[in-house]
Amino acid sequence: MKKTLLALLFASAMQAALAAPATPVREVDRIVAVVNKNVITWQELQSRVDEAIKQLEAQKVAPPSRDVLEHQVLEQMITEEVQLQYAASGGLRIDDAAVDQAVANLAKQNKLSEAGLKAQLAKDGITLDRLRGDIRRELTLSRLRDSEVGSRVMVSDSEVDQVLKSAQSANRTEYHLASILVGVPERADAKQIDALSQKVHKALADLEAGQPFAKVSATYSDSPNALKGGDMGWRSATSLPVEFVQLLEQLKTGAHTDVIRTQQGFFIFQLQEKRAGGAPMLVEQYHTRHILIRTNEAVSEADAKARIEQVRDRIMRGAKFADMAKLYSEDGSNAKGGDLGWVNLGDLVPEFEKAMVALPIGQVSQPVRSPFGWHLILVESKRNQDVSSDHEKMAIKQQIRARKMEQAYTDWVRQLRDSAFVEEHLDDK
Repeated sequence: MKKTLLALLFASAMQAALAAPATPVREVDRIVAVVNKNVITWQELQSRVDEAIKQLEAQKVAPPSRDVLEHQVLEQMITEEVQLQYAASGGLRIDDAAVDQAVANLAKQNKLSEAGLKAQLAKDGITLDRLRGDIRRELTLSRLRDSEVGSRVMVSDSEVDQVLKSAQSANRTEYHLASILVGVPERADAKQIDALSQKVHKALADLEAGQPFAKVSATYSDSPNALKGGDMGWRSATSLPVEFVQLLEQLKTGAHTDVIRTQQGFFIFQLQEKRAGGAPMLVEQYHTRHILIRTNEAVSEADAKARIEQVRDRIMRGAKFADMAKLYSEDGSNAKGGDLGWVNLGDLVPEFEKAMVALPIGQVSQPVRSPFGWHLILVESKRNQDVSSDHEKMAIKQQIRARKMEQAYTDWVRQLRDSAFVEEHLDDK
């Protein structure tokens, strides 16, 4: 449903690289914002506005007017700058190796060699240093979010069970949503709240007049996804408040809600798509046992293989696999006779899995080498199992965590932004 933060960055970077627009005439550079002790310049802002326009056009979203977009992007840059300064003060650094890997991934995704990527960027007026700077910034913001918010957000089994036991859990519907958020500062007075209310109702009026939701989001929304058309991805009914699900059920695809007041501010949501969920998920499972002899400094490759072959020879002469596992296996499953229980494809390392899948039921494998050492494998039975229930529990847990993280991160960034010294000079003449 969702592209990762890095994937979005990479896509944006390549759009900028491949578009090759004519270089606009720029006015003399000037300061458009002061953020604590750092500044944001006019040329930095214009560069980011150009990127935002390309990103919107790539999504087939008509961008708002440039002056509107300048204010939107500047606020995003200020918010980023506050976070980057906080990260630097806390010692959070992205090393060159992480940036190198991200650049290599970008080249691979676009079927280019790293030299080819560099040549393409240079051809279109984008330096590799600029690309690396953009990547470093996005990686820093992502890691800051995880360290400041992700580590504190927990979801208990009881929370998941509570959702599953509720009447709402019977609703398997999934909703593809987009949003417009006009945030309200924590200490906003009545005058500020009134002004923000007028702003969101202007957005609502534009929607009622037929403006595309994505364009209105890019024009008014304070959310980080504003320049992506407000796209929130797919959300299941079980992960959303009951009252909100009831509201969504009354909407037709493509329709939007009225203004909704929350702790974060004023929201408008659009129902982009709707689909039925909860279909059975059948996976092939194998009830498997194994015996492992590890290789290490004291046990050579040849010695480990010789030992596993001796164990196999004893099994072939009538010894029980489980008894041999208890005696010889160097794995935590040895107390259970090497029993790994029911395993799904993808649960085990490829070398082990390939041998396991090829084995007839009840037949002991030849010695199998994996990164852990030498194995003997026995598949006792196979089955196709519906794991939709387990998948549903995991999905609910992930969705609850994502909702908590989104709320916690928004609150944390708002507090950080409110505590910073910020002066805007975009409209200064």
